[in-house]
Amino acid sequence: MSSAKPALYAVHPTAADAEAAPNAAPVLIEGRAVRKTYRTQDGEVETLKPLDFRIHAGEFVSVVGPSGCGKSTLMKMVAGLLPTSGGELLLSGRPVRGPQTNVGIVFQSALLLPWRRVLDNILLQAEIRNLPMAAARERAAALIGMAGLKGFENKYPWQLSGGMQQRVAILRALLHDPPVLLMDEPFGALDAMTRERMNLELQRIWMAAGKTVLLITHSIPEAIFLSDRVFVMSERPGSITAVYDIALPRPRTLDVMGSEQFATYARQLRAHFFAQGTLDAH
Repeated sequence: MSSAKPALYAVHPTAADAEAAPNAAPVLIEGRAVRKTYRTQDGEVETLKPLDFRIHAGEFVSVVGPSGCGKSTLMKMVAGLLPTSGGELLLSGRPVRGPQTNVGIVFQSALLLPWRRVLDNILLQAEIRNLPMAAARERAAALIGMAGLKGFENKYPWQLSGGMQQRVAILRALLHDPPVLLMDEPFGALDAMTRERMNLELQRIWMAAGKTVLLITHSIPEAIFLSDRVFVMSERPGSITAVYDIALPRPRTLDVMGSEQFATYARQLRAHFFAQGTLDAH
């Protein structure tokens, strides 16, 4: 294992300066002074300060920050589920205007239909998007094999563990082969041991599928274990206060969590929340 000292990269005002490390891959998601405010009876409430960031194709990026800082809001804006209030948000070089068809989304709850079997829950994506069903079935079968769910195609959600249900939700999000996978606390409802197994599983699926992943999480260890880079957000109104390049070799095993390098990253990330007087990330 490398003994290199973990590096902290401060986020600067422009997207170009916010690059945490050289990356030859094209920029897939870009925010240029993108911000979000809500109108209330008491006037406008700022949720996100202007953000500048770039995420490259094939990267795994996590966003950590206190509750209510705007992490999920940022993810929903990338998906086109929420409009921006200013600035520019680009996906594959095009401005995000309304719901995006080239992303997959996974939420904290698997949201599987209880009356549909595993295969049919995955194929729901094809039905909604009017995809050719024969090709969708072939892809679903390949995804099921990749995720270690072969033999469970005809099981109902209630016959699966929580971790298996989340795997099905991930496969449903990948069925239409989107370049970007957006994940909002996908393992937050799982027990600690299952969550660790799912972190391993997600790493394996990500490395096999070659997608760009934006993960929203409260868990500092989860962010470090999975990510190429970690965006650290401030309290509301949220801003990106730092970007960490995670220089741990891949594939990562759970043993890496006991390394001094991992512990150094964890201490540095936690220091941000102690400085803010909040620490709900664990």
